[in-house]
Amino acid sequence: MTLTTLFVAIWCCIGFAAALASLPGSVELFCLTVGAVLPRRSKPREAKKRFERLAVVVPAHNEESNIGTCIASLRHAEQPDFQVEIVVVADNCEDHTARVAAESGASVLVRQDSNLRGKGYALDFAFTKLLAEGVGAFLVVDADTEVAANFFQEAGGMLQAGADAVQCRYLVKNAGESIRTRLMNVAFLGFNVTRPRGRDRLGLSCGIYGNGFGMRRETLEQVPYLAASVVEDLEYHLSLVHAGKQVRFVDRAIVRGVMPAAGKGVETQRSRWEGGRLRILRERAPGLALEILRGRIRATEPLLDLLLLPLAFHVTLLVVAASTPLLIVRATGLAGLAVVAMHLFVAILVGGGSWRDFAALLAAPFYVLWKLLLIPSLVRNSRSNSAWVRTERKADQKSR
Repeated sequence: MTLTTLFVAIWCCIGFAAALASLPGSVELFCLTVGAVLPRRSKPREAKKRFERLAVVVPAHNEESNIGTCIASLRHAEQPDFQVEIVVVADNCEDHTARVAAESGASVLVRQDSNLRGKGYALDFAFTKLLAEGVGAFLVVDADTEVAANFFQEAGGMLQAGADAVQCRYLVKNAGESIRTRLMNVAFLGFNVTRPRGRDRLGLSCGIYGNGFGMRRETLEQVPYLAASVVEDLEYHLSLVHAGKQVRFVDRAIVRGVMPAAGKGVETQRSRWEGGRLRILRERAPGLALEILRGRIRATEPLLDLLLLPLAFHVTLLVVAASTPLLIVRATGLAGLAVVAMHLFVAILVGGGSWRDFAALLAAPFYVLWKLLLIPSLVRNSRSNSAWVRTERKADQKSR
């Protein structure tokens, strides 16, 4: 065997492995993209028991610079026909988050626990206390978020109509700040709009994305919020699906959060999120596969979702597969790349994007390269449960 032949054989093996690893993700991406353009589903059946009180829980860790704007946004939203209370959880704060929140008109819960640190612990703390006070439903909004005027009408209304849980559109507030935030907005249009919309219209649980989600009291009583990882939203959604609950997508209500445009905050946020997701894949995929073998078909889509790697890594696998000499492997890679292109096109259209979002895709190869350079950090984050670290934003840099 010549050196060239050996090289080709090795490359074919690498391409085959890449095609095999990317295939579940391509199937998932195709199904959800097609699902996103299907007709809207009907509202859930009317709940047997309507609630009178809804609490908006805002978990906050050192957010004195953002919390006032967030509370103002919630207070200016259209008021529904049930009582709404804004509750800020000032969790292990070292600044004046609690004071600013109280001065802005919110109720404040102060939590100090140096051992149990994280958004999941903060939410469980608030839910436990508010359930004891008789609150009938909950919505969760991050401290750097602004909500649409119809937030309570749509999200709260869906819960009032009987949905177990809900998830609103979650988009980037500062999309025009840089090329990177514009690309993140495109990613959000795919991950936070097209995919949950596709799941919802296919009759599946749409997922929870950490911001702009909510549950009825009965849901939390049956499935307590015991998720404590850095991707506690994904962890909790898997628990909901296991319990037979379904999250409905509130397509008409939007929450917008601030994304870091540059600096260390960008790398920290992405490596923590995606490292945490990789950890959940490693820990939960075998159990989901076992559920499927036992006939619990509802575990299939959550497993496919976990197997769909972040889009930059998924595209890298597809490019490797498409470059190999084996025809079937090359065809698999090219077909997968076509699915990604279709997904991004549909995401921008159904997500309400513009030509600027299409133009931003020209910089996507550089973004993919940057993401590949984060792999060592991502792997480190997947090995441990990271503490709640506040992401540095542009406003913080200006205040120095």
